[in-house]
Amino acid sequence: MCAGPPGPPDTDGTAGARPHAEPRPAGTPRTVGTVWGLLVLNTLGSAGAKTIVPLPRSLIQMATMGALVTAFALALALNLRLRIRTSAYLFLLTLMLVLSVISSAHLESGFGALFRCFRLALFVGTLWLLSRWWDGPLFVRHHIRTYFAVLASVAAGLVVSPGAAMPDLYGGRLVGALWPLTPPQIGQYAAVIIGLTVLLLLGRRTTGASAATVIVPSLVLLALTHTRTATVALLIGLVLAVGSLVLTSAAARRFFTWAVLSATVAAVGLSSLLQAWFLRGQSQENFSNLTGRAKVWDALLAAPRTTTEQLFGVGLGDKSFGGLPIDNSWLAVYNEQGLAGVTVVAAIIIVLGGVALLRPPSLSRACAIFLISYCAIASYTEAGLGDASPYLLHLTVAAALLAAPAAAAHGPTAGALTAGALTSGALTSGALTSGALTSGALTSGAMPGAPVPGVTTPKVTVPGASAPGAARRRTPPWAHGTEGT
Repeated sequence: MCAGPPGPPDTDGTAGARPHAEPRPAGTPRTVGTVWGLLVLNTLGSAGAKTIVPLPRSLIQMATMGALVTAFALALALNLRLRIRTSAYLFLLTLMLVLSVISSAHLESGFGALFRCFRLALFVGTLWLLSRWWDGPLFVRHHIRTYFAVLASVAAGLVVSPGAAMPDLYGGRLVGALWPLTPPQIGQYAAVIIGLTVLLLLGRRTTGASAATVIVPSLVLLALTHTRTATVALLIGLVLAVGSLVLTSAAARRFFTWAVLSATVAAVGLSSLLQAWFLRGQSQENFSNLTGRAKVWDALLAAPRTTTEQLFGVGLGDKSFGGLPIDNSWLAVYNEQGLAGVTVVAAIIIVLGGVALLRPPSLSRACAIFLISYCAIASYTEAGLGDASPYLLHLTVAAALLAAPAAAAHGPTAGALTAGALTSGALTSGALTSGALTSGALTSGAMPGAPVPGVTTPKVTVPGASAPGAARRRTPPWAHGTEGT
């Protein structure tokens, strides 16, 4: 059987987890995955190398914008009653939208700024509508599968036309030959799904064959892009994420030990090769100023600004200054949304990071830490935290992973009682009165009315019984189930 993309993480930890994908949570429409895929398509952008079949940029923009409109329409159709989840992350994104409208109202960046505000409004609105079904493991699965499909198109372009996929214009680095994608984009997508898949494998939420199906080709594509930012962010993000599991997971401890040994051997034996890969044929001076980025940053900071521009920026634009890309999320936000926007972005990172640190060790927490740290590190040489972008989708998955289950806010609900809880004696009266008996408990042998392994049915003497002096066996309350209570 052909192995597929890995399944989602276990929100309760890694101990005792089965190495198989979990079923889709009850009540979550399959269309949610379609909506997420459309959001990913919208954030692919239209700038990149020449494709095998020339695609007009206007056509690509129509496709990406049409994907966003369709995603919003589908999400609204699924959630007509506008049931949403309260979220500090989405509130901060909404505040970012308000600041973007304020900064763009002066039209210093032209009418395109208002169009970008409209796009951001649809993007944030779709995330609000999807928040009703926020389930971290489910969104991790959608995230991996969607970006793996994008990488599959890159690999197909490389097979069909190697020359178009690795043009001299980009120094022989891998680009999208079927859909215009730049090397940093491909590197980002590959690094994110590699990190998430490694964590799922450590948490025994996927098989080795499924993980290899994703990790191996993604590593090859990442290496061909020569993307330093994605590689460094992947390594640091994995160190932080695996480190959060070291105290509770033997697999994480083994992986961490082998990773350190492998890194040491590679640093000693392959130092010249690694140095050549990182330099990409650039001079030491060009490498030190980050391929010319530092010059653009200095010019942006030295440009004169009014007080209003310093506070609210000049409006949403194409993340460039003087015709050159800014390639820094913080400076791009400062240029377009001012110091107020920088404050909001910093609050997003701090809030998500703080919540992750306060959560108990678990696989979901580790995945969230990886995504948050990856975005924070990549923000130094990549723009996107202030507008609709893959980075906001990564952070949305992290927020979903850190969100408390919807049932937790209203007490125990169906699905909160498992066979493991029965056999371990961890059974509370609150669980009994809430109907918290799941199909997992039924299929594991804990059938209603049947004896549970490890639990002794008490004999109760009932006064006034039909047979005086005889003890009558009563079935304890938990064996009747709670349906209809």
